[in-house]
Amino acid sequence: MQSTTYRQPGLRVTEHTLQVPLDHAQPGGERIDVFARAVVLAEKADATQPWLVFLQGGPGFEGPRPVSADSPGWLRRALADYRVLLLDQRGMGRSTPVGPEDAGAMPAQALADRLALYRADAIVRDAECFREALGIDRWSVLGQSFGGFCTVTYLSTFPGSLREAYITGGLPPLDRGIDDVYRETYRTTLEKTGRHYERYPEDRDRMRGLMARLATDDVRLPGGDRLTPQRLRQLGLMLGMGTGSEKLHHLLELPPASPAFLHDVERAAPFARNPLYAVIHEACYANGQASAWSAQRMMPAEMADDPTLLTGEHVYPWMFEELAGLAPFRAAAGLLAHRPWGALYDPSVLAVNEVPCAAAIYVDDMYVPRAYSEQTARHIRGLRPWITNEFEHDGLHSGKVLGRLIEMVRS
Repeated sequence: MQSTTYRQPGLRVTEHTLQVPLDHAQPGGERIDVFARAVVLAEKADATQPWLVFLQGGPGFEGPRPVSADSPGWLRRALADYRVLLLDQRGMGRSTPVGPEDAGAMPAQALADRLALYRADAIVRDAECFREALGIDRWSVLGQSFGGFCTVTYLSTFPGSLREAYITGGLPPLDRGIDDVYRETYRTTLEKTGRHYERYPEDRDRMRGLMARLATDDVRLPGGDRLTPQRLRQLGLMLGMGTGSEKLHHLLELPPASPAFLHDVERAAPFARNPLYAVIHEACYANGQASAWSAQRMMPAEMADDPTLLTGEHVYPWMFEELAGLAPFRAAAGLLAHRPWGALYDPSVLAVNEVPCAAAIYVDDMYVPRAYSEQTARHIRGLRPWITNEFEHDGLHSGKVLGRLIEMVRS
């Protein structure tokens, strides 16, 4: 393992790069780099503290880049009790990247087989490699969104490695099919869209006018992709965050021909920056089944009749046609959509869980269905759920949520 230590305001930071098997079932095969950043308060740099590994949302996103003990917002509370390891998921950040060049360099089936090794089970095993390399007996885990899915996989496969588990907006369904999940996420997305238009009724007129223009005009985003009506609808992705409705309104009020509008639309859904997010997103919910482009199949009929109705965290086949950054993955994504995925969770292990756990479940979560999260919470022995409507899916960034979960685990 290669390591480098430096200081930031109020922090001591150590960067680690570790080689791990691409396929953990073949430890003697190809190896890739996985990067993680260890953070501790400067005044506690020489103190003995337990470890907390942070598993980021996604899939396909790197860990947060701290600039101080207060950014991200939950970090200071974590550092009061822990040394924190911020893991870059395989394929992202400073871990060995997966990009269009890689996609274009191999046959579709070989690429699909490779990308199948980037799910939660592999991420958990990468974390285990770090735990062992750092000489840690047991550590705690904080999983945000998809990181919570990874945490439930961790509890299923390596419970003896964990002291405590905290989950925010990320309790996955254990026994519901992927179609059930997308049916529910469409319902909440439509609700969020309706609430937004109630608050900002002029935005619906703006959206209607934009849709009419995009249906006939060749409008190009700064990166060169054509802005189509279906891509514009993806702005609904913003509505699941705490200030998402306000940010969407401020975007739509910009003159539609202005560089600001086009740049902000492109930045609102950065699929080209993080291609893994789109390529393996549905695989997160395909627990023991094929996804078969579930979001496309489950889209409500009313969306076809009203172009102002927005979509949310949904990935569609057309994205791999229209987005230049995703086009090299088109054939592999099609193969992955029909791949029968293995199980990610072991309900029998979770039913006898002994790791202290607490989870924040957000009442209005647009991305992870609340009802299914509550069912999972009841199945994991000893898990204490906190069901709240005070926050949206990004509630962890407030700095309050982690403190509440720590209190729940230790009370």
